[in-house]
Amino acid sequence: MKRLQVGFTLSKNRRIALLCVFVGMFSLMRLSGNSQNLNVPKNAPVFSNSVYVGNDKIYNDNPLKVGEFYNPILQGAYPDPAITRKGDDYYMVHSSFAIFPGVPIFHSKDLVNWTQIGHVLDRPSQLKVHDTGISAGVYAPDIKYNANNDTFYMITTQFAGGFGNIVVKTKDPLKGWSDPVKLKFDGIDPSLFFDDNGKAYVVHNDAPDKGKELYQGHRVIKVWDYDVEKDQVIAGTDKIIVDGGVDLAKKPIWIEAPHIYKKNGRYYLMCAEGGTGGNHSEVIFVSDNPRGPYTPAPNNPILSQRHLNPNRTNKVDWAGHADLVEGPDGNYYGVFLGIRPNEKNRVNIGRETFILPVDWTGEFPVFTNGLVPMEPKLKVPAGVANNTGKEGFFPNGNFTFTDNFTSEKLDYRWVSLRGPREAFISTSKQGLQVNPLPVNIKEVKPTSTLFLRQQHNNFSYTTTLNFKPASEKELAGIVLLQSEKFNYVYGLTRKDKDFYVVLERTEKGASRIIASKKVDNKKPIQLRVKADGDNYQFSYSTSGTDFVNVGETVSGDILSTNVAGGFTGAMIGLYATSANDAHPQNLVQ
Repeated sequence: MKRLQVGFTLSKNRRIALLCVFVGMFSLMRLSGNSQNLNVPKNAPVFSNSVYVGNDKIYNDNPLKVGEFYNPILQGAYPDPAITRKGDDYYMVHSSFAIFPGVPIFHSKDLVNWTQIGHVLDRPSQLKVHDTGISAGVYAPDIKYNANNDTFYMITTQFAGGFGNIVVKTKDPLKGWSDPVKLKFDGIDPSLFFDDNGKAYVVHNDAPDKGKELYQGHRVIKVWDYDVEKDQVIAGTDKIIVDGGVDLAKKPIWIEAPHIYKKNGRYYLMCAEGGTGGNHSEVIFVSDNPRGPYTPAPNNPILSQRHLNPNRTNKVDWAGHADLVEGPDGNYYGVFLGIRPNEKNRVNIGRETFILPVDWTGEFPVFTNGLVPMEPKLKVPAGVANNTGKEGFFPNGNFTFTDNFTSEKLDYRWVSLRGPREAFISTSKQGLQVNPLPVNIKEVKPTSTLFLRQQHNNFSYTTTLNFKPASEKELAGIVLLQSEKFNYVYGLTRKDKDFYVVLERTEKGASRIIASKKVDNKKPIQLRVKADGDNYQFSYSTSGTDFVNVGETVSGDILSTNVAGGFTGAMIGLYATSANDAHPQNLVQ
């Protein structure tokens, strides 16, 4: 994807100080997800009865029949998929930016039923995003299994912590990953290729040679020889193998996300082209040598939705950033990102992971039906049963996700921002207790917020909150977050002796109170947000049955990448802070 131009230049003393603070904070944790050793205020908020319900019309209108499954396979902000295979096991990873832990990893036996087995970067030594904006951090990971040494590799670009391009590895993705090795090259979107003769290579996106940039968005693909023993590129072996894209005369932009595959003794280089928006596509090249020269296929692009009617129903758009794998039926499949905008063409649920069969019976692979409007359903591979949403498999379509936070291990779908979850949460029979850090959601710091991804255009989210704020500086409730500068805060706070629910809108970093209501806080209060496409409504209940709206319906515009920019989808967070600045006002209801 087209990347932000980000720079991180901290003084040595400040880096050391931040690291010491972070290490000290981490030392308090129990990685089980149940942190009973935190110094938590007596009135710390407790969340329980968390219920997310998705209700998109497309799934109601297209019920599954036997032998079918829904596309996308992962709904919500799981962009930039990369996939690998070892025997009958498939592993897939995704970009995570400043989310902590980073790089969600999923496992499947059949490409239909997926289980999240954790995150690749799950500790502060691997992921240093504590002082960066939400759309920086970890971009475009690639996962590869090297049969030559029976090892899995994950290579990525981390725009934070002084890392740049890094690689981690493991013998077993279920048992955790190594600390990162910083790789000695610039650029983004690195990918590894392990040839069957034992040699290894890295390909990545980079700027053209100095003085040779021809237009804005002009990029190149480079290849390096890779030393598997030292886990490092070999100095002096870098070579440009694609300049600009398929046809430099047409000024193609953002050739990126390269992958090399070997089939029938030839080497195929597949890349995204056109940027991660409406002009996104996937293109392919071929060579007799992994170091090129590469010749583009005559039928490029092999995947795109950019030439279709923009007003088509059930639109899937921005298709690209793909990776290929051989399926359990011997045929090829490609995973890739796409978006499903709402009725105002806004992208609130972010870039999701789709899959299509790939026809590789000719010289070049082509995504089956990848150039026509995509359908919401696909046929399962031969011999595969669709068990999504059952037996621990990740759900898709319309589903309900309920969590009372009473289990010892927190569900992998719950993530935090810039810092470990265990630094501010503990679970008990009463629910999830959140220690309110003195950090506001608008600050570029680790916040005491536990997030789920928004996974539908139409959804409701409800939680029960037990909280007695001691002052107006304390607030707990729900945050809908696109970024630190674009979000809604909806929570319970205090003014003098009274308790209020307050709704705040932040756009371009400027906040204003939309509505506030005095409430009876003698018993736990239920907070709810409901979205009908671009329309979001906030409400509460003190009776457990009747919900009262707080303010009018508001627009979800600031929760879309169209308005907010960046690369993430909207996040639904359980938020607590002792640095609240959303104060009740006497507004007309």
